[in-house]
Amino acid sequence: MGKMNESEIAKRLMTNPALFADIHVVSKKFEILPDDHMHYGACIDYQDIQELREDFLDDLIDTVVDWVYSAKKYAQLRELEIQKGKTDATANSSVSRKAREKFRKGSGNDLLVQGQFGELLLFHFIQKCMGAVPLLRKMKITTSAQIERFGADAIHYKVEKGKNIIILGEAKTYSSKSRFNQAFKDALDSILSTYKMHRKELNLYVHEDFLDEELDDIAEAYLDKKLDNTEIRLVSIVIYNETKKISLTDEDDIKKQMEEIIETRYRNFDNSKIPLAANPILSRITYIIFPIWKLDELLEEFQKQL
Repeated sequence: MGKMNESEIAKRLMTNPALFADIHVVSKKFEILPDDHMHYGACIDYQDIQELREDFLDDLIDTVVDWVYSAKKYAQLRELEIQKGKTDATANSSVSRKAREKFRKGSGNDLLVQGQFGELLLFHFIQKCMGAVPLLRKMKITTSAQIERFGADAIHYKVEKGKNIIILGEAKTYSSKSRFNQAFKDALDSILSTYKMHRKELNLYVHEDFLDEELDDIAEAYLDKKLDNTEIRLVSIVIYNETKKISLTDEDDIKKQMEEIIETRYRNFDNSKIPLAANPILSRITYIIFPIWKLDELLEEFQKQL
């Protein structure tokens, strides 16, 4: 089965600079296992002493259309609307509305809203930070939050040094006042379970609207277990409710305080709870932690705007 090259992947990446203008991202070798590569911390950015909360939410919701449709599919749908007699502006609006309807299908309870919020952020972080394009996504097979939990939230793809790299990503969003360490451990257990089960659960994944023909071939090969020279990697994003107070001094100092919170969260997690020896795949995991203050309020607004 033929594969794509790195430049072909790069052309398909959606790095969404408008969204990441609202997010402060730091990458370094944090005090966490595995400690031989970079992990990430992120938070909603500040301009001066004002959190860019509304901008972040608006720009995130604007990207739902990217999550649902490939650029080619979007152009086709937009053209169909224009042929019906709509203007460019109303055609764009119509396709965006349909994308939001498709995205929020089944978001009838808080757990699913949290899941969709995390899944959307994961979609962007894997492209921005790992340079991998979406390949498959979990099918919304039910409105039951329990069943919705199974299966990776994202399966992305890139080519690196001649290898087909498959990235299994999972997002965990914890709006409760639960302790970070427990949330991080839950996320770790969950992605290990996902990794062990994903081969059996490939029927839970679809690639209907957001792939072009070349990626479609790769997706089919992966689903049919015919993608040669493949390496699996893991990404886990933990979005949690942060309660540690920060001082609104100036922009640089605020960012420094938030980076210190992220560093402390990583440092204080007990590395003995990361079972690397028993699970060698964990040597290939990348963590992203994303503290959000008053996360429950942000999720409520996210649901309203969808």
